[in-house]
Amino acid sequence: MKTAYKEIEGKMKKTISVFTEELAGIRAGRATPAILDKVHVDYYGVATPVTQIGNISIPEARMLVIQPWDAGIVKEVEKAILKSDIGITPNSDGKVIRLVFPPLTEERRKELVKTVHKKGEEAKVAIRSIRRDALDHYKLQKKNGEITEDDLKDIEKDIQQLTDNYVKEIDEIVSAKEKEIMEV
Repeated sequence: MKTAYKEIEGKMKKTISVFTEELAGIRAGRATPAILDKVHVDYYGVATPVTQIGNISIPEARMLVIQPWDAGIVKEVEKAILKSDIGITPNSDGKVIRLVFPPLTEERRKELVKTVHKKGEEAKVAIRSIRRDALDHYKLQKKNGEITEDDLKDIEKDIQQLTDNYVKEIDEIVSAKEKEIMEV
């Protein structure tokens, strides 16, 4: 029975992992390479993440510098960044691309916080969905006579505890991201 809990917990951990990756793409006024994770460039006919075609450095808190290994792809990288929805215009000197992050306005910060809370709620819904699926599975086992009523009660309690822990973790992640965004 404990192996089934491991599977449930694994699914919940995966949900947390996906959630934190989504939040990494939300810029909080400072430069982070994670914002480029979803930006792909056509590199010799293959959609390649920008993070894999060159060096990315952060010389200042609000600046990212992308230095492609192949200087001939600089224009393609610029086009990919412009097409993406990160909202930053790249500056290029033909060899390196600079992304300067403007300071966030109070209004924009509040919008980002709303987005973070929305994504947090979506992650909680996913966690609860995992709980519901697991409970349905065990209720079916009870109906089929594979487990007793007492076993089912214990399982429900354990799964609820697991769910509560992961929902609490999501709340902590949301709170930390909100603090990061609202920091001036």
